Amino acid sequence: MKKSHRPEIPRKTIYRLSTYLRCLARLKEKNMQTVSSEALAKVAGVKPTQLRKDLAYFGTFGTRGLGYNVAELSYRIADELGTSRLQPVILVGVGNLGLALLSYRGFEREGFEIVAAFDAEPNRPRDKKISVTIFGMEDLPAFVRQHGVRMAILTVPAEVAQEVANALVATGIAGILNFSPSVLSVPEDVMVNSVNVAIELENLSYFIQE
Repeated sequence: MKKSHRPEIPRKTIYRLSTYLRCLARLKEKNMQTVSSEALAKVAGVKPTQLRKDLAYFGTFGTRGLGYNVAELSYRIADELGTSRLQPVILVGVGNLGLALLSYRGFEREGFEIVAAFDAEPNRPRDKKISVTIFGMEDLPAFVRQHGVRMAILTVPAEVAQEVANALVATGIAGILNFSPSVLSVPEDVMVNSVNVAIELENLSYFIQE
């Protein structure tokens, strides 16, 4: 959902913030306390002017001649991204991909916790054992409202993706990470990020042709 008190921020800038955050995490692991814009830009793969422009959308960072405090900049970027505290997320569609995502242990390190999963067949036997509870779709509205969840991962077949997206929006979900091949139609105040592996491979295929 858009934040009305902010100017329009380019989506590529938001993606680069995530890159900066991970670069800063690596610097913290090396016990670096400060970093110049030139050094941070280099490890992030951007120009220093681009880095400074991206950060300028969100206020003043760093001290001239001293650079950025690594810990402070990390916290402020995480705060802007909404990940300075653990964000609850639900997953809908517990097939092979859904199970793989539920089995991944790295989300919490990045500020996200999958608190529940939902499926049309919640009691169907599954190969992998997971710690997240799988509920039926009928439990979705009450769970989302009770736990204040605003983000969902969608891993359902294409033929039901729009129907499920409608249900998510109706419960108050404001952001959907869509792994289905469907192009979802949602209200303007709902954000959808789609991940289509085939499209990404097609993009790679184009650029590696001889």
